[in-house]
Amino acid sequence: MSEEKKVAVYICKGCGIGDAIDVDKIKEVVENELKVPVKVHDHLCGSEGVNMIKNDISGEGLNAVVIAACSPRVKKEVFDFGDVFVERVNLREGVAWTHEPKDENTQMMAEDYVKMGVVKAQKAEKPEPYKEETSKDILVVGGGVTGLTAAIEIANAGYKVYLVEKEAELGGWVKNFSKILPGKYPYKEMVDASAYLDEKIKEVEENPNITVYTSTIIKSISGQPGMFDVVVSRNGSEESFRVGAIVVATGWKPYDASKLENLGYGKYANVITNVELEKMLKEGNLVRPSDGKPVKNVAFILCAGQRDAEHIPYCSTVCCLTSLKEALCIREMNKDANVYVFYRDMRTVGIYEEFYKRAQDDEGIFLTKGTVKSIYEDEWGDLIVEVTDTLLGEDVKVRVDLVVLATGMLSSMYGLYTTKEEYPEEGDPPYSHIKPAVPKEVAFEKKDKEWILNLQYRQGPELPTLRYGMPDSHYICFPYESRRTGIYAAGCVRAPMTVRDCELDARGAALKAIQTVELVAEGKTIFPRTGDIDYPNFFLQRCTQCKRCTEECPFGSLDEDEKGTPKPNPLRCRRCGICFGACPEKIISFKQYSVDMISSMLKAVSVPNEEDKPRIIVFACENDAYPAIDMAAKNGLKFNPFVRIIPVRCLGSVNVVFIADSLSRGIDGILLLGCKFGEDYQCHFIRGSELANRRMDNVKETLQRLFLEPERVKLVEVEISDWPKIPEILDGFVEEIKKIGPNPYKGF
Repeated sequence: MSEEKKVAVYICKGCGIGDAIDVDKIKEVVENELKVPVKVHDHLCGSEGVNMIKNDISGEGLNAVVIAACSPRVKKEVFDFGDVFVERVNLREGVAWTHEPKDENTQMMAEDYVKMGVVKAQKAEKPEPYKEETSKDILVVGGGVTGLTAAIEIANAGYKVYLVEKEAELGGWVKNFSKILPGKYPYKEMVDASAYLDEKIKEVEENPNITVYTSTIIKSISGQPGMFDVVVSRNGSEESFRVGAIVVATGWKPYDASKLENLGYGKYANVITNVELEKMLKEGNLVRPSDGKPVKNVAFILCAGQRDAEHIPYCSTVCCLTSLKEALCIREMNKDANVYVFYRDMRTVGIYEEFYKRAQDDEGIFLTKGTVKSIYEDEWGDLIVEVTDTLLGEDVKVRVDLVVLATGMLSSMYGLYTTKEEYPEEGDPPYSHIKPAVPKEVAFEKKDKEWILNLQYRQGPELPTLRYGMPDSHYICFPYESRRTGIYAAGCVRAPMTVRDCELDARGAALKAIQTVELVAEGKTIFPRTGDIDYPNFFLQRCTQCKRCTEECPFGSLDEDEKGTPKPNPLRCRRCGICFGACPEKIISFKQYSVDMISSMLKAVSVPNEEDKPRIIVFACENDAYPAIDMAAKNGLKFNPFVRIIPVRCLGSVNVVFIADSLSRGIDGILLLGCKFGEDYQCHFIRGSELANRRMDNVKETLQRLFLEPERVKLVEVEISDWPKIPEILDGFVEEIKKIGPNPYKGF
């Protein structure tokens, strides 16, 4: 049985609130209509105001307080009262700073917001964290530079690490290199790869917190963060252990150069790739593959298949630097060698401008921008490279012993079957309109053959990938995140990068893994709702097995039984509420975000009968849209007072019933403000805003049943930088609704 609710309201008059709003009138309305005690203070966030609230909590036994003051996005620590539920009502940015002072409509807006806050506080229940006995050990998959670095950092922080490598030796690709790029100022001198790698491997092998598995594959991973059960196979025998989080550092694989016949690969023996050259340099045996003749003249072709829609559409970022490194290595091996570097664009990203200059200053290295016109072999077995559109203003033709193609980097997950939603049957929702990251025929080549993680998830065995087959989640805001909670991709598996960048990436992923094991031990979730202990509850007795929640959850939180009934894994959950928004039966709810709560808040909104005073409900995503509204306020922008803004966890958490309830009681229009979706999406919960947009078909059906115009509901994509457009968006929609006319259900 839920605890009896004792709620009190505290209204601040500071920061211009008291100048714009009659707070005493709000106090009177709340006390008379809702029978809830209200106190007013000049500066609620000051020590006097905070102590007043604390004294009331202890003296009056309050378990919920409504703070009607500034935006809930600020002063979170100031208004944190432990176990007491705190509802923040945005009177400063949301009303006082954005509307005409002492205006009737501004006053009505403020009153509505405070009443909505009280209702929410009354309906909210105290959440209990999902607590189980969890592990703080961490699995690192991959024994290259990224995996070694992650393991070292995690172990040095005091956590136990299981390091799994499928090859017989640690080291990854770097064990095949002779030199790596500079790692310290002035970033000119190359570093011996063997010495660098030996030191890392020694540090791993001597660390008592690290258990190393080589010649090992992962048979399966099941469970959830804090409770991942891992089964590995080594030399025909299986072992199992439990971990709390996983770092995936499985690296990259080279693009298949046999597809570059136009550049002579496979046609001429002396056309090789940068990877093949690395092996020759490592062995100190720089000879022509065709006849073993020592190599004196070498041509590098940049890009070889990259930034090409037919091959690799993106830039691998490191190929230019790698080619310069290899050119310098050739010159070190043979001072008489001549190296020609023909590039599309020279991209020495980050701190390597001085390294580029070193190559430019080498008299044996010739660099020019240009396009390869042809490569062919002459009668002596030499290769002729013709280059056009060069910086020299004329075509160039060189005779060389060896042509090196700077081919690109593919994620080790490229080509793996990842999530079954990405390859639905034709016309099968929910993702039938989405172009998969990897073509179906490529993805299914390795189905049931070669896995990396072998996740026992309903949605698929590997990390879902985005464009180009890389397992990212939200590149702008949290690059290490994957769409599987507690599993972090690092290094070249998630993006092409240098050895030095892999080290940095590994440290970032290691910290995220550590954060995960600590948070889930307390029943808390991770970014973006970091620390949230609330999680969805399922009233499964009424479940119709429609599978919308299991299919639409971006994070694979829900497995299902043979009938299709969802099987929740609460510690996989990011608390976005997309399952809540998806459920047609309304059987999913949070303690502090439920259908009853939102519907009650909607009922608290005043709906005047006057035609010139429409009411618009705005459901604004808390990640981008709501902050954009706050930023508009801070920059002095004004918008229409007829809107009532309700922040939501994600636009995907808006259930169609909210819209039906609003319209059936006379609300004139509904505006949904969510993150950008599509190929370059910015939704913090991957597909929340996109799913909300697709649910608009259901909304139209609801409107038809109510005999209402479909234009009364609109979805607009908003990113945080769109704050200057907020008045235009809100005012424009109000004007659209005025043209349609008042809701015919007004007054019923």
